[in-house]
This record gives sequence, structure tokens and C-alpha cells, in this order.
Amino acid sequence: MRRLHACMAAATAVTAVAAGTTALVATSASGATTVLDNRWYAAAPYLMPLDNDPPSAAAIMDATGLKAFQLAFVLAPNGGGCSPTWDGTAPVASDTKVKGVVDTIRARGGDVSVSIGGYGGTKLGQACADPASTAAAYQQVITKYGLHAIDFDLEEPEYENTAAVHNEIGAAKILQQNNPGLYVSVTTAGTADGTGWFGKQMLLEAKSQGFTPNNFSIMPFDGGFNGAASQTSALTNFNQILQSTFGWDQATAYAHEGFSGMNGRSDTGEMFPQADFQTVLDYATSHHMDRFTFWSLNRDRQCTPADNGGRTSGTCSSVAQNAWDFAKFSVKFAGATPPTGTPTPTPTPTPTGPTSPPPSTTCKPAWSAASVYVAGDEAAYGGHNWKAKWWTQNEKPGAAWGPWQDEGAC
Repeated sequence: MRRLHACMAAATAVTAVAAGTTALVATSASGATTVLDNRWYAAAPYLMPLDNDPPSAAAIMDATGLKAFQLAFVLAPNGGGCSPTWDGTAPVASDTKVKGVVDTIRARGGDVSVSIGGYGGTKLGQACADPASTAAAYQQVITKYGLHAIDFDLEEPEYENTAAVHNEIGAAKILQQNNPGLYVSVTTAGTADGTGWFGKQMLLEAKSQGFTPNNFSIMPFDGGFNGAASQTSALTNFNQILQSTFGWDQATAYAHEGFSGMNGRSDTGEMFPQADFQTVLDYATSHHMDRFTFWSLNRDRQCTPADNGGRTSGTCSSVAQNAWDFAKFSVKFAGATPPTGTPTPTPTPTPTGPTSPPPSTTCKPAWSAASVYVAGDEAAYGGHNWKAKWWTQNEKPGAAWGPWQDEGAC
């Protein structure tokens, strides 16, 4: 996804209900009890709680009726090691900020899933020695936040690493076994054929380990897609891959298939406005697919100007919209009806946000493909200064969800 566990008995109690059902019960710190069906976890859109000008989860819930959020991303520490952090920098063990977001959502009758992996940073599957130690790291996250659901975002460059994929799939299987009722999704890259060679190898790894998640989801964007027709075609092709890999019939494959889109303008300039989301939603529901989500709620608001000058942003969609238009598609997939009133417009992020920084005047030393950069290092490229968000080498500045933060023209 372009851009991302000490027991809480006193604050959160998690209980799986009768075998074979899909609902889980959570008791929030406020004492309120929340029951979410798995359909809500399947509909949860991604939210970065610590980056990209995080919107108010409470405001989104009030405006749309959304109940579930996919918090992103849990990674290995930037400095190395097999312990979970948010974005490679904030240790889960000592976290209070994300927990505050979780508590707020649960106090309003909602819940969260946590997404691990993503496009940037070092993944725990890469850093940990084996599936057991990888699972132990993720179990810390599950325990810390009393999770009912978890998402494995396996894409480049991690899914090109055979050992890392073995660790991630093995960890997913262990977590599934050790946490009865846990909703597990696996998200990977989409192509016109459904998914590429590495995605197919990931599916074969899952088959070899005897692991079946609630769904395998593809991301049909950033791969030469052009609107909803190309996305639904990819979903059809991916269904055939699931059939041939696991020996499922078509209906069983759709029941284990998911869609993860990108609202508005993608990293590569593809456009997916509200009409395209409606078309894909109709496809997903008519084929009884298991999951429909998108990247991201941080972007589910209008830029100024609406097209953002033809650029992709991490904090707005680059299409004309009301705030939280895309979140309402998630609400519909979950089987709920969004409010009919027009939500109060959310202030557009100021030019001082992480994706629209103030211009600078002096260029830093030129970026070099051979140099290693760590968080905080600066370099000049393409007439702009850039600051590294995490360890990186040979990754050109400029990708919307890459390791570089644009600091403005120089």
C-alpha cells in the first residue's frame, strides 16, 4: 500500500462469540460494549494515525456512519531489530498516541484493524529470523490493542524476498491459530492479469503452508489501470488465479477475494473518482467478494484547487468531492446506510503539511543513488529539497508514498 501488542484487561476485553459466527465483542475503556461483524473489518479503509495530517476518526464516524478503521503501518524499527513500531519510529510497546485513537473509536461504537507492511520501510518479515519470531512481534500488537483483525500488506520490495514472505505467511498462520476468531486479510499488488509473478509466488507459499486467510486482496492501481473497467477485469482475472492455485470453485474464490483501491488520483496519475468506486463496489457486492477497502482516509477530502495542480497528495484526493465521500462506499459495503446530509466541509490541509511544505531557497547536496540515507538526511533532486523518512538507498525522491518527504523548491 503506497503511502503502512502487555494485556489490556483493564481497558479492553476481547471475546470470540459462538463458533462459526463472525462477530467479536470488545469492551472499551469507557465500559461501552461494541459488537462488529467481520463485514466491518472487511470494509475498513486505511488511516495513518501518525502521518499525512491524520483526520479525526470521530468526525468521520459522525459524518458517514463508518465503524471500522485500518490503521497503518506497523514496521520493524528503522535502526534494526525484530520489534513492532509505527512507521519504523514509534515503538508499539510505549505507544500512547495510537492507543488514544483506538480508544476514541471504540468509545463511539467502532473498532480497528492494524495493517502491517506497506510500501516503505523495513518489514518485520525481513527483520525477524523465522515465522515464530515474526508472529511473536505481531502478537505484541494484537495484545496491546486487543485486536479483532489484522492486515498483512505484502508488496514490493518485501514480497520479492522469499524468506521474508515465508516469515510473514508463517506468522499469519500462527496468529490465526493462536487468536481464534481473528480476521486476517492479505493485501498484495494488482496487475491487469490479477497479480504479478511475486504475488502468485506469495499465494503458492500460502498454499504450501496450508494457510487460508479470510481474503487475499489486490490493489489494482499504479499498474497502468484506467478506471473501473480495468479494475474489475483485474479482479476477474485474480479470481481465476485463486481458483487455479487453491482448487476453489468460482464462488469460493470470490468469497476469499478482496479489493483495495486508491481514491482519487493515484501515485502514477491514474484517476479513480467516486463513479469508479461505485462501479467496483457494485462488482464486489454482486460477486459476494469478502473485502472492499481503499487507501486512504487521510486523502478523503478535497484539495485546493480540487485537482491539486495535477499532483498526487497524501492529504487530499485531487478530485472534486465532499469530505469523506469515499468512506461512504466502505459503509455501504459493510451493509449500512450512510447519512444523507452533506457533511460539514473539512478544512483543506495548509501548505505547511507534509506533502505541501513551504519552499526553501538553498539546495542540499545532490541525491546520489549510491548513498545510504537515514531518517532526517536531506538531499536535492529535481529542483526540490527532500528529507528521508527512513533508511533508503537508490530510491529516487518524488514517489508519493516513497521514503522521501518533499521540503519544497530550491
